[in-house]
Formats: sequence, structure tokens, C-alpha cells
Amino acid sequence: MGIDLADRRAVVTGGAAGIGRACALALADAGAHVTIADLDAERADATAREVGGDSLVIDLADPDAVGALELDADILIDNAGIQSVAPIPQFDPAVFRRMLDLMVTTPFLLTRAVLPGMYERGWGRIVHLSSVHGLRASTYKVAYVTAKHAIEGLSKVTALEGGPHGVTSNCVNPGYVRTALVQKQIADQARAHGIPESEVVEKVMLTESVIKRLIEPEEVADQVLWLCGETAGMVTGTSHVMDGGWTAR
Repeated sequence: MGIDLADRRAVVTGGAAGIGRACALALADAGAHVTIADLDAERADATAREVGGDSLVIDLADPDAVGALELDADILIDNAGIQSVAPIPQFDPAVFRRMLDLMVTTPFLLTRAVLPGMYERGWGRIVHLSSVHGLRASTYKVAYVTAKHAIEGLSKVTALEGGPHGVTSNCVNPGYVRTALVQKQIADQARAHGIPESEVVEKVMLTESVIKRLIEPEEVADQVLWLCGETAGMVTGTSHVMDGGWTAR
């Protein structure tokens, strides 16, 4: 029996591409009405048309813009993220703040916005796209690792507060996924590690993984979809690792 999300309203941040787009497609296929929240208006509109939903064009790294939103949703998929790679002494403080705004402050504000409606209806699903870096650290990714560790805490507190109201909150923690976000950091990783770009995937991204391949966005979306279904109603405050064995070490 498939997952039935008919009459459920979902918001997917960073839903215009990559993991977010895959999640939007999976949720729509299960019957949910999906709103694509993204900065890229053209791609957000295109994805919204594809899933028969709506687009919300917004800079999710702007706390004032996010804080002004009025959201009423049954499902919140917190996916939007960016990456920057540099040693701590060279890491731009402005970039650090923007990354934490996008990947910590915004999820808090969105969670804060949707919880009252979820509480009123006695049902809600919040899924944060965390990362293996929410559980493990890597060099040269101070902002990303900090943000992903923080989202684990936000998710757990939300699970404790939301549980009595029928709301679950969980993290999905993939390793490296085949997305533009990963492709864009190859040059920075090569520079930081002093190796050719052609060696980054093997020597940096997959060095800790037992299964030597990138994860596909659709694989992540399948895990997200399950967490939104009825059979996951007792699953909350957890972190679902998809890392090819990285954290088994």
C-alpha cells in the first residue's frame, strides 16, 4: 500500500532543484499539494507547474522576509542549503552568518510558523534535510557542519514539543548526493586539499563511505516521503542516516 497524502499541504524549501525537487515530486505523486519555496523564480515556477502546486519566490537566507511569512501547512520539508569551503582562518564571517541564517534561523522561523496550524489539526510532519555532517565533522566546512549540527537540536526539541499534538520532526542525513551543490564545491575542495579536481570525489567525498558512489536525489526523497506517511507516526526526534557506511566507522 502506497503512502497517501491526499488533502495534505506541503512546503518544500529549496524545492526548485536537486533533493528539494525530488521531494516535491515524491510528495505530489502521493497526493499532496506542494508549494515550492525557492529564490530561483523561473525554476520554482517550472517545478510548481510540474507538480501541480504553487511557487513561493523568496530569499530564504533573509530572516526578515521569512519571519513575515504566514504559512499554513501539514508538511514542512526543510531542504534549502548552500555550501562554502575554506579553512577557518580564511572563512568569511559574512558567509558564515548567511549560511546559519539559511540553514538554522530560517528552519526555526518556518517551524514556528507552521506549528500552530499543525497543533490545531492534531497532525503534522517536519523533515529537515540534515547531512552526515550533522553527525560528523569535516575540515574546511565550519559553517555547514555547525549549521547541520544545530538543525539536529532544533528537530529534537520540535519532536518533544510537537509529539503531544500529533506532530513529528525528524532529520534525514545523507552523505554526498548528486546535486549542483556537490558539483559546485569540487573546485573549492580541490584547492583546500591541494589535489586535482578529478580526484575530489574519490579522495574527499567518498573516502569514508563503504559504498563508493554518490547518492541519487530520488533515494533521499523516498526516505523523506516515508517519514511523512502514517506508518511513520511513531518516528520522531530521529536522524535517518544514508551515508554508505560513513558513520559506521
